[in-house]
Amino acid sequence: MTSPAHPLSPSVSVPKWAYAVALVALTVTWVVLQENGIALGDAAQTVHEFFHDGRHALGVPCH
Repeated sequence: MTSPAHPLSPSVSVPKWAYAVALVALTVTWVVLQENGIALGDAAQTVHEFFHDGRHALGVPCH
């Protein structure tokens, strides 16, 4: 005899594409918060200036 599933913990199915979306979101977050010229090369200065004030508002040092 099997016991019924607990009514307060339903099974959740996560689609495979959700993992790809999460990876892209984490990568974009890293670029916004941490990029200081390491990964983006010549485009780093543009990305840095575009997100500069937002980075400081979030408490991320960049100088």
